[in-house]
Amino acid sequence: MLEDLGRAGRYMAQSFRLMVGVPDYGGYVAHMRATHPDQEPMNYEAFFRERQAARYGSRMGRCC
Repeated sequence: MLEDLGRAGRYMAQSFRLMVGVPDYGGYVAHMRATHPDQEPMNYEAFFRERQAARYGSRMGRCC
């Protein structure tokens, strides 16, 4: 039961971070290690810049 509560808390925290636009670097690193072990994951700064560009960089020609 305590394990389920901890898992639910981590899920909620991740959901809140994604709602406000904070990318999940830990999830990215875990994914890279599991599915692309031959590739080096980006460091946090590069990951954050890439996520910001993906979120805000595609709004060319729009005011909002």
